[in-house]
Amino acid sequence: MLKFLYTSFIFLFIFTLANAQKIETEVIPPYNIKTVSFVQNGSNVVPIFELGSTFEFQFDDLYGNEANYYFEVVHCNYNWTPSNIPKTDYIRGFDNQRIMDYSNSFNTLQNYSHYRLSFPNQFATQLRISGNYMLKILNEDREVIFSRKFILYENHSTVAAQVKRSRNLNNIEYKQNLDIAITSNDIAFQTPLQNVKILLLQNGNFNTAIKNVPPQYTLGNQLVYKYDSETQFWGGNEFLYFENKDIRAASNNVAKVSSTSDIYSSFLYTSPARANQIYTVYQDINGNFVVKNSNGSNQEIEADYAWVYFSLSAPTFRLNKDIYITGMFNNYNLSPEFKMDYNAEKGIYEKAVMIKQGFTNFQYTVADKKDIIDYENAIDGNFYQTENEYTILVYYRENTDRYERVIGKGNANSLNIIN
Repeated sequence: MLKFLYTSFIFLFIFTLANAQKIETEVIPPYNIKTVSFVQNGSNVVPIFELGSTFEFQFDDLYGNEANYYFEVVHCNYNWTPSNIPKTDYIRGFDNQRIMDYSNSFNTLQNYSHYRLSFPNQFATQLRISGNYMLKILNEDREVIFSRKFILYENHSTVAAQVKRSRNLNNIEYKQNLDIAITSNDIAFQTPLQNVKILLLQNGNFNTAIKNVPPQYTLGNQLVYKYDSETQFWGGNEFLYFENKDIRAASNNVAKVSSTSDIYSSFLYTSPARANQIYTVYQDINGNFVVKNSNGSNQEIEADYAWVYFSLSAPTFRLNKDIYITGMFNNYNLSPEFKMDYNAEKGIYEKAVMIKQGFTNFQYTVADKKDIIDYENAIDGNFYQTENEYTILVYYRENTDRYERVIGKGNANSLNIIN
């Protein structure tokens, strides 16, 4: 009997430990879910919001049958494990409710239902604390269809950041380094080496985030990060783009338009690999996108979808790796829907993707079969001059806290890069 109880206790302990360490990862949406975005003040944004501010979560369902979708919000620790605090501690009101705000497309060839979820909303769903959150969208059977990360922060610290060139001569032409200083007037940091953590984002891409970097040294209540390599990003290149605000006409980077299928097709000019070219300055929106129908008034439901045909000429790239089309329009996902196919007859990579019309930034991403991205051998190269937007988040957990707060946010842009 004692042996049985001992075995049961061990099993329960292991089961509990495994569940406690489960990391919340984003679930990629199915094919029919498109144009998933967080919106604030009418624009798509990186999902980092000040605690107490209002924002929306929006998406389209191409089935257009007004399906019932529900939402759930999970508060997470710095490493995206559930924080295991009572839901009432981080939500005022309710989740697990049906999304009631939706409307159907109007005057479009591709029918779809457009869904909007506001925070706060009609269910009095209000998020009470800062930190990492996972927003899950569920179907009628309460199965998770897809999920997205977002972060809420408080203003309790000042984050100063400067983008500098790499100090390593081997990659001084290819990388950008962040120098950071964090101060707080109302928080006296307790054991900052253990209790303070930072998250560094380049162009809002969580896939390339740098984390788990401790302060290099402290000056009173100021935390200083002046590392040589720990806070470095590959510079990359400016994002490519296309514009099909008038879906029936060829415009910026659209070579021709076809209407032979049920919806319009936009054929882009073939992009050359830019890794071996010199850096060229031109404006982008750092991976973002703008939904726009120049002939419509309500962009959410009057913008149509088009098949966008991408083509890439990269004759020297024949590694045993895959090439994906990524950007904020697909959350930088490396899913089969966005993997390019090699056309041996033409000697180019090709892919058709259904995208909502407007102005869209995109890039070509190289990854192996395990979805590990090869930043060093990027199709379009790495240049220290590339304009990138950086976000710095500061997490803090006092010895008596039950969760990690986000106590500050800072920004830096490589336009102001210095040696």
